[in-house]
Amino acid sequence: MRVLVVEDEAGIREPVVALLRRERYEALGVESLEEAFHFLAEGEPDVIVLDVMLPEGEDAGFRFAEDLRQSGYRGAILFLTARDALEDRVQGLELGGDDYLVKPFHLEELLARVRALARRSADFKGRRLERGPLAVDLAARQVYWEGREVALSPKAFALLELLALNPEKVFSREEILERLFPGAESEAVLRVYVQKLRQKLAPWVVERVPGGYRLGKP
Repeated sequence: MRVLVVEDEAGIREPVVALLRRERYEALGVESLEEAFHFLAEGEPDVIVLDVMLPEGEDAGFRFAEDLRQSGYRGAILFLTARDALEDRVQGLELGGDDYLVKPFHLEELLARVRALARRSADFKGRRLERGPLAVDLAARQVYWEGREVALSPKAFALLELLALNPEKVFSREEILERLFPGAESEAVLRVYVQKLRQKLAPWVVERVPGGYRLGKP
């Protein structure tokens, strides 16, 4: 289970990450959204523990969660923040949060909440998505074509996973670049991975449509 902790206070971030690692989670702590994007580019975490007030702004965590949901992220989001007003809790949950824990907190409670969210995320990611001869095993992160496994790079799999999880959604080039290739100077890198998927699988798998890309149909 992969857990990303986005928290700019080292006194909170480091003990949380240490606890999760002791419990055998693959946990990483970052202090800014810029660092978070680099981690996300390597694949989706099962749970994100997310502060609301970050170096990018007082509502940066809320905006980040909203953007993640709009881009197709299906893992769990646990807000961890000192903002305890009812309107803040409601806003966080409406923007895509699954849980909301107010500081100060007990590490044991946070661990229990992460465990519950991780179980829910695992239930979802145990799914096997299929379309025609294409099958995507989300849990094992494996791809099959007509029953035969096809090896993909982590970035190519992340692109296919994003499209397969939202088969009818059209993703703009900007959305995909921000989500999977942060820091890319042009969309050339996206075109490279689109071409790789088409060559490894079939030309129809990634369909170019007005506005961007989506999962194609055989």
